[in-house]
Amino acid sequence: MGNIPKIKVGIVAVSRDCFPESLSVNRREALVKAYADKYDAGDIYECPICIVESEIHMVQALEDIRAAGCNALCVYLGNFGPEISETLLAKHFEGPKMFIAAAEESGNDLIGGRGDAYCGMLNASYNLKLRNVRAYIPEYPVGDAGDCADMIHEFIPVAKAIVGLNHLKIISFGPRPMNFLACNAPIKQLYNMGVEIEENSELDLFEAFHRHEGDERIPDVVKEMEEELGGGNKKPEILAKLAQYELTLKDWVKEHKGYREYVAVAGKCWPAFQTQFGFVPCYVNSRLTAQGIPVSCEVDIYGALSEFIGTVVSGDTVTLLDINNSVPKDMYESDIKGKYDYTLKDVFMGFHCGNTASGKLAFCEMKNQLIMARSLPEEVTQGTLEGDIAPGDITFFRLQSTADNMLRAYIAHGEVLPVATRSFGSIGIFAIPEMGRFYRHVLIEGNYPHHGAVAFGHYGKTLYEVFKYIGVPVKEIGYNQPSGVRYPTENPFLG
Repeated sequence: MGNIPKIKVGIVAVSRDCFPESLSVNRREALVKAYADKYDAGDIYECPICIVESEIHMVQALEDIRAAGCNALCVYLGNFGPEISETLLAKHFEGPKMFIAAAEESGNDLIGGRGDAYCGMLNASYNLKLRNVRAYIPEYPVGDAGDCADMIHEFIPVAKAIVGLNHLKIISFGPRPMNFLACNAPIKQLYNMGVEIEENSELDLFEAFHRHEGDERIPDVVKEMEEELGGGNKKPEILAKLAQYELTLKDWVKEHKGYREYVAVAGKCWPAFQTQFGFVPCYVNSRLTAQGIPVSCEVDIYGALSEFIGTVVSGDTVTLLDINNSVPKDMYESDIKGKYDYTLKDVFMGFHCGNTASGKLAFCEMKNQLIMARSLPEEVTQGTLEGDIAPGDITFFRLQSTADNMLRAYIAHGEVLPVATRSFGSIGIFAIPEMGRFYRHVLIEGNYPHHGAVAFGHYGKTLYEVFKYIGVPVKEIGYNQPSGVRYPTENPFLG
């Protein structure tokens, strides 16, 4: 999958000058060896030029890791550490950074071999705050070589997201559709995160689409689509137009990404799209998303942003779904109750017209968009990829700017149940523990729109750290609290 950063973490060991430098040297070497033994040694770079004890050492280390192509930094407290030099290093390094500390090694060596990094981490955190420097600090940031190797490995997907956001451009087409104010959020927070945005008219896209008519690459893309769809190729007559549109989007991305390295797209898909283009773009959106270029529906800019973060964190295809409809009681009684450990209020249906990649569907068919076909000729509503979403673990999440320009986010772990939906579109029966309360006291109370990003697997731990790093206040990161833990807005007198 393309469009995802590759991370190289520069490991810089630091030492307080009144502690033995050898502690930091030996512990750094052990850390690097432990990482190489457990993970890909290409993920890291050991800064050999010095152990940072002074501001001069800090400059030398900074120049060395830059020259080595590092785009993330690990400040490793092999002992107490110099709080000024080590935090200046973090301040002047442009990419994401983490701080970890060495645990003491033996009860038989607590005089000359005691490093006091446990104490030094406190001073480091205080100085980071003084300098307004954000850094990732693990839940328990002190450990031996193997523990610290694991911490760096867990930092890498966080770093990927931060680097990705700092080099991301979101390309949008058209204003949000009428009556979709929920997807219309201030873009100022994008710039605060380092994200660029290019807003275009759908008329610009329409013009570009016509310029691709007869493109010599269309037959090859059609062949790819036919192979992907297999027996689900129920609308073969529309594939050439869809291929033309896919090439239009890809060329636009290539020509308009400018100096940015990564791209996401917030696309227009109704109300005039179908009648003018002659199809709906859902299937094409799914294909680009599967290739690592997330495309959101209904010009949902923060939906595209959330999809991109999910793609980078998971290294896998994501989707964007409506938190759509309840599961009927009779269906719950017949298909879920007694078979899965969820109440009626824990389950709901996640749905969209047909934008979920084929690889994330249990089965799929190319169809027309049923809702749009209720008021439009069926032939202009073709292009959805319909099917039940494959069962398995998921993370439902979203990063959003509020109407008053504040960052807010939610994360919930759950699963897609292996239960037939009996419905249409890209759709699945989702189960999230305590979903009913989460729905009321996080989603509704937090004024979130109906779109949520879905990553296929449990990635809440990493997403939480990403959201904290980019500046979402911790109190604004909602999650599905367990039974017995009351939300601030939850009525305390409920039975």
